[in-house]
Amino acid sequence: MPAEQAAAGGSGKARGRKPDIYAGEKSDARTVPMNDPNNGAASKPGPAEGREGERAAKRNAEQSSAPRTQSRTRASTGLNGVREVARTHKASGKEVRFTALMHHITPQLLIESFLQLKRMAAAGVDGVTWRDYEDGLVERVGRLWDAVQSGRYRAQPSRRVYIAKADGKQRPLGIAALEDKIVQQAVVTVLTPIYEAQFLGFSYGFRPGRSQHQALDALWVALHRKRVNWVLDADIRSFFDTVDHGWMKRFLEHRIADRRMLRLITRWLTAGVVENGKQTEVLVGTPQGAVISPLLANIYLHYVYDLWLQRWRRHDAKGDVIAVRYADDSVVGFEHEADTLGFLKALRVRLAKFGLALNDAKTRVLEFGRYAAERRSRAGRGRPEVFDFLGFTHICATTLGRGHFTVKRLTSAKRMRATLKALRETLLRRRHEPIPVLGAWLRRVLQGYLNYHAIPGNCHRLASLRREVYRAWLYALRRRGQRQRMPWQRFQRLIERYIPPVRVLHPYPDARFAS
Repeated sequence: MPAEQAAAGGSGKARGRKPDIYAGEKSDARTVPMNDPNNGAASKPGPAEGREGERAAKRNAEQSSAPRTQSRTRASTGLNGVREVARTHKASGKEVRFTALMHHITPQLLIESFLQLKRMAAAGVDGVTWRDYEDGLVERVGRLWDAVQSGRYRAQPSRRVYIAKADGKQRPLGIAALEDKIVQQAVVTVLTPIYEAQFLGFSYGFRPGRSQHQALDALWVALHRKRVNWVLDADIRSFFDTVDHGWMKRFLEHRIADRRMLRLITRWLTAGVVENGKQTEVLVGTPQGAVISPLLANIYLHYVYDLWLQRWRRHDAKGDVIAVRYADDSVVGFEHEADTLGFLKALRVRLAKFGLALNDAKTRVLEFGRYAAERRSRAGRGRPEVFDFLGFTHICATTLGRGHFTVKRLTSAKRMRATLKALRETLLRRRHEPIPVLGAWLRRVLQGYLNYHAIPGNCHRLASLRREVYRAWLYALRRRGQRQRMPWQRFQRLIERYIPPVRVLHPYPDARFAS
């Protein structure tokens, strides 16, 4: 089928060997119900390892919800059918495997996926940027779709780069080629409805309709409302670099029976990386920074961690257990110390089975909660320890009025120092730029920082950050030359114009969590 016809959405059903790009929606009706649910309901997950599937039904009309007339809404309508099937089978307590998903990857979906990519993102090994690919988009997407559906598509290796972490170490990232990003985004769009019906409620990372602040609010509410006396701050060592490909494929096969889709994902996992012009084969891990990596990480941890944790707290825990996970970062609270230590021991064994391990330097068990300060004071152990989660330090505190227990959340001091250091260096390097240009840039950066960190109770720390920022700017401006030094009176006007004020931008956790 010509590329122009494919991109325009025309049917090639009667003109060539390739299937019609939309007519295949009918084939997605075949699903395989399983004997035991892997996750019948969010509160009662079954075992991660399902039983053998029964014989597939010849026809299942409920999964073919797309209309037979061609329109631009066909792809989204077909995905709505996938979503409804996943939800229906979850509500009925049955597992379902999707046997035909590749036909949902249409030229229109590929164009939509391209438009969702970051326009200023760095190029991969192909050297093609978003702006480059935009020229002749319809023809390019038509050829890409033809390659994907015919099996000629081959994933390119990721370009390895490193970014600095807050602790001074380097984090490896994999930058995929642009066409790989497009196809990965399309696959994420197709698979997300399937797995959103299965993921548990305490998983928040990289999921539609969920955010870091919702995870923070859920943790705050749980620490206040549940009997939590101990907290396990768990960190998985180099998670993205140690994902086992064999287990990843087995977990995907719990829901995906489309062999072409599975082969496509396998190609991305094994495409390798290019560093300093040398290509390296990858046997484990998924490139951190790839479009599909967050979804794959959630799938892997859903089976390795989430379902197991849910089962453990139902059958092994003696008291209350709360959990919040955002990607590979998790916090688990316990009522009893024995449960905490028992869970930690079992968790090490569980992770080792799937090629993962805890980072002993960052994994901690700490006494935390409503009565932690009182108990530690009687034992002469000082104040309760604190822990960091998603950029905020969580502290046992009391309210100003009645002295009731509360969890105070402040911007992590380590991260704030790293931010200030980077700002000081940038301000000095750009000090000779026009003041309006530099001021507008500084306002955008600082406002973005406040948009995330301006939560109730954190304004005092943010005010100190704001003060250090404008002091660093004043220092940089006074280093521009010896003749005209920036007077304080003039600089105050620049502060009012370019440095945003600190004010609370987020509701209280219980208010947002309740909504």
